[in-house]
Amino acid sequence: MAKIGEFIYSWGNGHYTRMTRLNQVLKEYVADADIHYSSKDEIYEKLLKLYPNNTDNIHRIAIPTPIDGKMGPDLFRCLLNITLPISGMPPLIRQIVSYLREERRIFNEQKFDIIISDGDMGANVLAKNRNIPSLFITNQFRPKLWASRAYFYPGLEFISKQIAKASHILVADSPPPYTLSEFNLNLSESVAKKTTYVGHFTTQDIFTTSKATDLELMIHDVDFGYWMRTGNKSTNDGTGSRYQEIFAKDFMVSERRIVSHARQDPSIDSVLGRNGKRYTISEAYEKKVDWLQIDVGFLSEQEKNSVLERCTYAVINGSHTVMGEILGQKRRPVVGIPVYDEHTNNLRWAEQKGLGILAKSPARVISAIKWIRDNTETLQESLNEFGKNFLGDGARNTAKIAAQTLDKK
Repeated sequence: MAKIGEFIYSWGNGHYTRMTRLNQVLKEYVADADIHYSSKDEIYEKLLKLYPNNTDNIHRIAIPTPIDGKMGPDLFRCLLNITLPISGMPPLIRQIVSYLREERRIFNEQKFDIIISDGDMGANVLAKNRNIPSLFITNQFRPKLWASRAYFYPGLEFISKQIAKASHILVADSPPPYTLSEFNLNLSESVAKKTTYVGHFTTQDIFTTSKATDLELMIHDVDFGYWMRTGNKSTNDGTGSRYQEIFAKDFMVSERRIVSHARQDPSIDSVLGRNGKRYTISEAYEKKVDWLQIDVGFLSEQEKNSVLERCTYAVINGSHTVMGEILGQKRRPVVGIPVYDEHTNNLRWAEQKGLGILAKSPARVISAIKWIRDNTETLQESLNEFGKNFLGDGARNTAKIAAQTLDKK
C-alpha cells in the first residue's frame, strides 16, 4: 500500500480546492493508497467534515500564516510578529520551529512513499532530507511585486528556494503562451527543467437535480453581473466593503447583480427588489419581483454553473482558481478588484490578453462594466481563443504523475 502525505497551506481556499479535486481522481491511478492530510484552522476543520470516517489520517499542523487585517494581511502586525507575540500568535520564529517539529514527527511516524504539497514548503525540505519524492503544486514561484514593496524580495527569494527543493514542480495552469499566472512564476532555469504545466484544477462534472432551483429560474433570460466574494475572512469582508461602495453609485441603480458571499450561512440568502424591499429567494420568485440584487451565502455547484453560464461578466478579486474557471471554462470576461500583488499580476495578464479589466477604484469598475458591454464581440473572440487552449484537467494530470512517481520508486 502506498502511503501518501498531503500538506495543504491554510491561507485561502485555493490550496484546499485543488487538493480535494485531486483526491476525487487520485485513487483511480493509485488504487491501494493510505492518504494522510495535514493543515490547520478552517482547512483542518473542512478536512474533518469531508472525511469523517478517516479522521485518524487528518493532522493539525501549525503552518505559519499572515495575521488578518481589514483587507488581507496586516503588514505592520505581521512584521512585529516576527519577534513578538501578536493577536494571540507566538513570535513567527517560534511558530516555524514548532511547525517543522510537528511535520517532522508526522514524517517519522508515517514513513511516506510520496509527498504532495500545495503551498506548504516545509514538506519539500523534509522530503528532500529523507530522499522522499515530492510534488509541489503551485501557481507562484517568484511573483512580480507591482506594489513596489521592495522589502518583500528577500522573503520571495527565500520562498522560491524552498519551492525549488521539491523533486517535481507542478504548475496548475495551461502551458505558455496561455499561462494565466505567467507574471507570478518567473521560473529560474534550473527549476524550469523539473516543472510541468499540468493545467487548472477545474470542476469537470456538474451534478444537476431534476429541476432548476428558484434562483436559477429567476435568472433565466435576464442580464446580470456575477459578483464574487472569496478568500479568508479578512479578504471576504474587505471585498464586500468595496462592493458596497460601488453599489452606492448612480450607475448601479439599474445594474442587476448576484453577489456570492462564499459562506455557509442561509440567512444571507435574500433578494433586493427595485422597490427597495427585501424578500427571500422563494418569495421573490413566487411574486415575480423585479429584482436588482440577489445575495447568496453559498451557491451549489449546479447554481454556480448556471450563474456563470448566464452572466454577462464576473467581478472577482483575481484569485487564480476562480479566474481559470471563469475565463477558461465559461469564457466570461472579468472585472478584477485585486487584494494582493498575486491578484494584480493575474489580472494584468488577463487585461493584456483582452479577457477582462483590472480595476482598483469604484470609478474604474463602473467604466470597466460599460466597456465590456460596448465591446462584447471583441472580448468574446479573445475569450474563445483562450478557451480553446485552456488546459483544465490539472487534477487528473497530477494524479497520473503521482502514480508514475510511485512506480519509479
